[in-house]
Amino acid sequence: MSTVRAPRRDAQANRTSILTAARVALAQDPNASIDLIASTAGLSRRALYGHFDDRSALIAELIRTGAQRFNAIAEQPLANEAPIALAELAARLWHHIAHIQTVTAIALDDAHVADTAAALAPLRKTVAEIVERGRRTNALRTDIPDDVLARLIEETARMVVRVDVVGPDAATTAVRAVLSIAGLSWQEADALLAARPEIIEAAA
Repeated sequence: MSTVRAPRRDAQANRTSILTAARVALAQDPNASIDLIASTAGLSRRALYGHFDDRSALIAELIRTGAQRFNAIAEQPLANEAPIALAELAARLWHHIAHIQTVTAIALDDAHVADTAAALAPLRKTVAEIVERGRRTNALRTDIPDDVLARLIEETARMVVRVDVVGPDAATTAVRAVLSIAGLSWQEADALLAARPEIIEAAA
């Protein structure tokens, strides 16, 4: 009588080590090789391929698991007013970028835009809802279609990360950039953040 063998105890540990090593390597270099990732994990290339068919499969898993945190942020309650909701979302995401460096680095790599977009579908849905609400109330710009504006907001956030904004005012700069592309003047963005300092403070 045959029996089903339980998975080796170290199988999950090795998979976890591979994902951890990949996060470290890819956060430093989005083009990090499989060999580098395997050696960082203390495993052979063959052992790595025992868990992932290829580099693309490994990256897809990193995107999927890492995006869960961004999507969870998007599910948190936001203000009813579209500009305030957009500022809150941008600030919260900015303050979590340091904790999800790998997904951030991959998201900036055009080769993985499709995978990243799919993994971040809940976040993109939240942005689209804010845009629709803001345009309906004339709180956000109405000179371009909803879907185009939502995409421009996404790309603006992406570019702010790409230029590596740093310093104590980095979060404020990121939020201002997003509000600007959404249709607020710099004076309006300044007034909003001055009236709602908790947007930046609470997200830290």
